[in-house]
Amino acid sequence: MKKQTRIPVAVLGATGMVGQRFIELLQGHPWFELVGLGASDRHGGRTYAEVSRWRLPGNEMPASAASLPVVPCRPEALGDVKIVFSALPAEVAGDIEADFARAGMAVFSNAKNYRMAADVPLLIPEVNADHAAAIVQQRRLRNWSGCIITNANCSATPLVMALKPLQDTFGVRKVMVTTLQAISGAGYPGLSAYDMLDNAIPYISGEEEKVESETLKMLGNWDEG
Repeated sequence: MKKQTRIPVAVLGATGMVGQRFIELLQGHPWFELVGLGASDRHGGRTYAEVSRWRLPGNEMPASAASLPVVPCRPEALGDVKIVFSALPAEVAGDIEADFARAGMAVFSNAKNYRMAADVPLLIPEVNADHAAAIVQQRRLRNWSGCIITNANCSATPLVMALKPLQDTFGVRKVMVTTLQAISGAGYPGLSAYDMLDNAIPYISGEEEKVESETLKMLGNWDEG
């Protein structure tokens, strides 16, 4: 049997916590081969082992990533890559991810920038795989050959996984939700651990709105119009 060729992929924002998680998940993947790592320009020309301190508990930096050069987050710097997994912060993700889509690459984004765009799928395959049809409209409207696909807020994701079978079976009219979340979604710098010791932050602006709007989008029907 002929061995299947894996798809060459890259990780943007590779030195951060989310980028490291992407790298970990891609190790030994049957479909994807990690061939590129993108980060800020100041890291250019050095290997991943030289510029990144591995912070994920329980394992060491994968050897296959350690030897890869770190390049700027520009399409031409990453060569013949078909898919990029973006762990870029929202402050810079928008323009950079669009550049990769224009260059013909599929961008799977962890950032919030495009989540609520009408032509960008906010995708959980088990819930709304049919929303991937939005890619056709996205390419037409934005005049690019690649695409951007986003994931949801960390609270909305498990919520819609639970609501989807209920909606399909009974319908859902109203949901009341309380979320208990991690200290920060901002990676290693995040909030000071000293501020969180024996403490709780009862409200962070924007979180409630994201849960509501993203849940409605994912549980809604895709309308090409």
